[in-house]
Amino acid sequence: MKNLILILALFISSMLCAQSTISGKVTDSKNLPIIGANVYLEGTYDGDTTDDKGDFSFVTQETGSQTLIISFLSYETKTIVGDVSILKNLQIIKLKEDMEALDAVVISAGTFEANDNSKVSVLNSLDVVTTASALGDFVGALQTLPGTSTVAEDGRLFVRGGDANETQIFIDGIRVFTPYTPTANNTPTRGRYSPFLFDGITFSTGGYSAEYGNALSSVLLLNTIDEPDQEKTDIGIMSVGGSLGHTKKWEKTSLSVNASYINLAPYIALFDDRNDWEKPYQGAQGEAVFRQKFDSGMLKFYAAFDVSNFDLTQEDINLTDGLRFKLNNKNFYTNVSYQGVLGNGWSLLSGMSYTIAKTDVTVIDNDIEDDENSAHFKLKLKKRFNSRFKLNFGVEHFTTDFDETFIGNDINASYGFNNNNTGAFVESDIIFSKDFAMKLGVRADRYGLSSEFNVAPRVSVAYKTSENGQLSVAYGNFYQNASNEILKFNSEVETQNTKHYIMNYQYVNDGRIFRAEVYRKDYDNLVKFDTEFEGFDSNFNNSGSGFAQGLDVFWRDNKSIKNTDYWVSYSYLDTERNYRNYPSRAQPNFANTHNFSAVAKYWIEDWKSQVGFSYTFGSGRPYTNPNTNEFLGEKTKSFNSVSLNWAYLLSQQKILYFSVNNVFGFKNINGYQYADTPNMNGVFNRRALRPAQDQFFFVGFFWTISEDGTDNQLDNL
Repeated sequence: MKNLILILALFISSMLCAQSTISGKVTDSKNLPIIGANVYLEGTYDGDTTDDKGDFSFVTQETGSQTLIISFLSYETKTIVGDVSILKNLQIIKLKEDMEALDAVVISAGTFEANDNSKVSVLNSLDVVTTASALGDFVGALQTLPGTSTVAEDGRLFVRGGDANETQIFIDGIRVFTPYTPTANNTPTRGRYSPFLFDGITFSTGGYSAEYGNALSSVLLLNTIDEPDQEKTDIGIMSVGGSLGHTKKWEKTSLSVNASYINLAPYIALFDDRNDWEKPYQGAQGEAVFRQKFDSGMLKFYAAFDVSNFDLTQEDINLTDGLRFKLNNKNFYTNVSYQGVLGNGWSLLSGMSYTIAKTDVTVIDNDIEDDENSAHFKLKLKKRFNSRFKLNFGVEHFTTDFDETFIGNDINASYGFNNNNTGAFVESDIIFSKDFAMKLGVRADRYGLSSEFNVAPRVSVAYKTSENGQLSVAYGNFYQNASNEILKFNSEVETQNTKHYIMNYQYVNDGRIFRAEVYRKDYDNLVKFDTEFEGFDSNFNNSGSGFAQGLDVFWRDNKSIKNTDYWVSYSYLDTERNYRNYPSRAQPNFANTHNFSAVAKYWIEDWKSQVGFSYTFGSGRPYTNPNTNEFLGEKTKSFNSVSLNWAYLLSQQKILYFSVNNVFGFKNINGYQYADTPNMNGVFNRRALRPAQDQFFFVGFFWTISEDGTDNQLDNL
């Protein structure tokens, strides 16, 4: 018996001697105790949680070198590696705040996001296509945001005193070279790509990332859907045509296709306009996105093809029979991208795009044929060191081959250019604390046509001023080639330049967002020429300059009024420039001093309906009256338009949709055309440039067939 007791005593003693106590204290960066932090040895069940003083203590039988893990929500996980003998009575262990937490500061200067998941989102993906005045065009919805000018006869994005060519568009980070459908004079264009396949939009009105170049004013980033939620078929029957879409899913693969056809002949037969149509507008469009998921990444293939044509005669004060304009356009765009994780904090994004665009135009008796072939190749690497420091860098190459043929009564000429630009960028995200963050980058570009090498620094800083408010500032240097209309006649003009200075305040709280932003843009090296239009007889130089400065304000609220969501935006713009054939510096004819938009949506439960309202105001734009001696010295009357829409759910998956633009029929004037010669009294006669139609009516029926029986196309209307 004594021997048994002795053996048990020795066994218990050996067990006690093999045990080690691990203990310590966990605090934050301000030495305040963290209560409830998890502390454990990796790969074991041995551990503890910190008490109200931040202390922990537990016993383990593990020996040798071990890894101690300390973790707590909203803080970076900390690891301590060492022999268990040194893990006893640990002094204060400080946890750093996780800079990716939801309440951390974000860089927002110059950036609007339409995305369901972004912390700086001012719109969501539904808003982009349910805005009454947009008619399903994402560009039309973005024109309700501050920083844009109302240029109703054009339809493209004019941002902060820049013309439409100064904004570049990207799909999944890859450049789109021909984003808009061509159109006739005084007739607004539309974006080529439907919102059916996109779930996120980032619209930067200035100070954008060093990752993007060759844009003086703005970039628009479109992101295709990563993973469709279910298989479905979408059918649309409209007063101007029809659409059909289908999504198919497999285990790691999905395919979405969308096709549409537009023919304005029946509409114009009912609602005649100011043009004399020989052949009303017809257009067909097809899009597809193929997605393949891998264990560590995703491959996407996007392709879009569209054709359009029309033939009309427009009123012209200098031509008795009017101006004949005939157009036929074919455009193909394809985009392949891969995004994946490489391991050890590294990730990769690579891709390419290719564009084939062919446009045939007849103006009076002159035939013009444009052929463009463009490509973009891109490789980007990202290293995440921790939640406080991330590094992006990459290289890309752009190439464009543009040819034009002009055949007239006395002229038969072919001309064009071949352009190759190469860029490299590096950019870091530095998070000093939840209240203070910086994005610092630089971009270098080699421009082939002008043999220039330009270096462009970019920096953005954000500081959190309160729980819901933050202040951001940004600076950037930006370069861009001249437009195709200039390069086709003179390919050796230098790149144009702007510098952006931005200060932004943003407040977000429970469904409400307020943004106010002031900015200054300085233009340099703008292209000038000495003829009425660009041509072979023009003398080109880069002596142009200018500035744009102003204030943008945005407010959105979807909480204060039941079932109501609304936003308002206002922009003040002060801008002048001396470029193109301007004799002196002046406010350009596409710039409004004041722009205001109001958008509201109201859900009526009893009617199963969503009613939408949109109001747009733009102050008068400058024009030149040859009866005076002042260049761009007079202004049109203000632009006003009220639009309404109504989406009625016949059933959960069937929608009847109505909309009307400019419901009150405001007689808007986009400018004036003057006679080339004065009348017998020495006065130049003029005619007002008005929209082809003062109003536009739309009716559509949309039917979705899906697996769950609840999905519908409300987010596409």
